[in-house]
Amino acid sequence: MVERLSRLDASFLYLEEPDTPMHVGGVLVLERPPGGVEALAALIEARLPLVPRYRQRVAEVPGHLADPVWVDDPEFDIAYHVRRSGLPRPGTQAQLLDLVSRLTSRPLDRRRPLWEAYLVEGLSDDRVAVVTKTHPALVDGLSALDIGQVLLDVDPDAPTPPAEEWRPQRPPTGAALVWDALDGYVRRPSAIVEAAFGAVTDARATAARVGGALGGLLRTARTTLMAAPHSPLNASVGRQRRVAVARAELDDLKKIRKAHGGTVNDVLLAVVTGALREWLLSRGEPVVGGTSVRALVPLSMRDEDATPGNRVSSYLVDLPVGEPNPRVRLTRLSYAMRGITSHGQSVGADSLIALTGFAPSTLHALGARAARGLSRRLFNLVVTNVPGPQLPLYAAGSRMLEVFPVVPLARGQGLSIGMTSYDGRVYFGFNADRDGVGDVDVLADLIEQEVAELVEAAG
Repeated sequence: MVERLSRLDASFLYLEEPDTPMHVGGVLVLERPPGGVEALAALIEARLPLVPRYRQRVAEVPGHLADPVWVDDPEFDIAYHVRRSGLPRPGTQAQLLDLVSRLTSRPLDRRRPLWEAYLVEGLSDDRVAVVTKTHPALVDGLSALDIGQVLLDVDPDAPTPPAEEWRPQRPPTGAALVWDALDGYVRRPSAIVEAAFGAVTDARATAARVGGALGGLLRTARTTLMAAPHSPLNASVGRQRRVAVARAELDDLKKIRKAHGGTVNDVLLAVVTGALREWLLSRGEPVVGGTSVRALVPLSMRDEDATPGNRVSSYLVDLPVGEPNPRVRLTRLSYAMRGITSHGQSVGADSLIALTGFAPSTLHALGARAARGLSRRLFNLVVTNVPGPQLPLYAAGSRMLEVFPVVPLARGQGLSIGMTSYDGRVYFGFNADRDGVGDVDVLADLIEQEVAELVEAAG
């Protein structure tokens, strides 16, 4: 019996377009390992048995009689998926981000397992980077593992497991896939109707049928009755991306929270709101008292039995960019988020870390899945926040210094913002359409300026 993709995963593959690849990216900056990037490559290869999906590819059923299936890739080539790259020494942040932008722009090859990792040498201060690309179809919940989780250790001296010989199972023939699909229809006749419906519907209906992704929106129905405000963030998206990053000290964010109330997540949203306000003004956009930007904010929620689960609900939050007072912006956002999190029983940062370990790409992928299931007319941008461990992590004896998420763009969305906290800092990753939001580096610089302003207001 083959393992079939879920209806939701299949819909993401069907609806993915060259202009809007769905892969979630990550940029891990590390000290140079004692054994160089070859040690990182060996570690990834040795730990692939922990993520068997990373050696499987998607196989289509002839005639699209059923959703695709996962099969072992008999021609799996680790050298294709783990590649080496270099910057002219001493490599700067700008050069690294230019490389990340080019890599993010390229879709993954559907004929191979849906992930890639690039080991980048030549960074200044004797550092290296690992740039990852992972398709959300590989991530079916918080219980899923990804490369980040198996690559990083709490102990710098964690041993590299011995390499295991892998023997792929023979992929089923086209006739076998057709027979399996027909057998499934005999066992469950309603699947025929679902398959036909899935061929003509879109991910919005699919996500609603699977459940979870739209749960939060049912509680914000009043907001969804209106289309998202007009914004330069919504436009036709081209094939090229521009990636930018920013940083903030977690102690500064906690100082702001202590002085003005709310949560660290509220403070982060207030920081993003203030930066967006200044960015819009820098572009000559009209910003008045009632101007807002609507963000889709995926949150990890508890199930009804109050235990953390793999449910990610999406909430629409109007960011008050028209409010000139940063403290008032934070108060308004705290009030809005308080109603959402208390009603939806959100999973706290500590519980989430305990449940998932270090899995930023997994959680950002779940946020991207939720975003892709909604109409682009409902929101202007996606903002994801994934808490991480507040202690150092290591790969091949090398300490990870920074980690930046790269969240994919949905159709008609010119900007997405991902945030990940790690070891006392919060790291912002901005993924933007190169033509529509080419000045995304200005927005990244404004993030740090907004944090400084809020810290000053906190006394």
